[in-house]
Amino acid sequence: MGGFQTIRRRVGLIVPSTNVTLETEIPELLGRHPSARFSHHVTRMRMSQVSPTQLEAMNAQRERCVIEIGDALPDVILYASPVALMAGGPGEHQRVEGLIAEQLATGGSEAKVRTSAGSLIEALRALDAQRVALVMPYMRPLSEKVVDYIEHEGFTVHDWKCLEVEDDHAVGCLPGRDVMTAARSLDYTGVDAVVISCCVQMPSLELVDMAEREFGVAVLSAATASTYSILRACGLSVDIPGAGSLLRIDAAEHACAPAH
Repeated sequence: MGGFQTIRRRVGLIVPSTNVTLETEIPELLGRHPSARFSHHVTRMRMSQVSPTQLEAMNAQRERCVIEIGDALPDVILYASPVALMAGGPGEHQRVEGLIAEQLATGGSEAKVRTSAGSLIEALRALDAQRVALVMPYMRPLSEKVVDYIEHEGFTVHDWKCLEVEDDHAVGCLPGRDVMTAARSLDYTGVDAVVISCCVQMPSLELVDMAEREFGVAVLSAATASTYSILRACGLSVDIPGAGSLLRIDAAEHACAPAH
């Protein structure tokens, strides 16, 4: 008699060295998946201040990190720093995803490649969002680059708020009340979705569902968007409870499907 066979996937994460949030939020989200189990394998790029100079130096470590994480034979690799790529100008996530895929292929790896920057764009499109609002921890000049990047992808950023925290250790300790205060200050007129955290280091997972109910629009974060992209890359259903409508897309489709 055949039994149920659990789907298992390996997820490789390339993260800034100061990041302590992504490695908590993504495993927690993927741990809620109804039919798959995941192992998480991490390599780090040195960085402590979210500044153009340090982001550039961090990105220069990419090839070493790809080699290291490739040794774990992951099914999917996430390059996890939205601002590090968005600061590089329009289309940078596509360029970097291509370079990583090329490097992996040279070593014989068939791992899917995703970036947290590209995942935000993918997620907003999945939600059919056109007008969006953003909350970011970054300093204003970097925040403006994020806004420009997202608008170049075809979205209208109706309103945004930056908390102007440069120390990445401090970003990882930002209290949820500060994030919600920033989100509540936004103008939601005509907005389809709000990214309550454009940063994989700014904690927000526990806020997403609550904010979605309060604001009456789709709410996502860099972590929920990255989780969505990881699941799609693995060919798995997107049905994760307690993390906003983005991660209930397949469940909603099933609920609306006619009975046969």
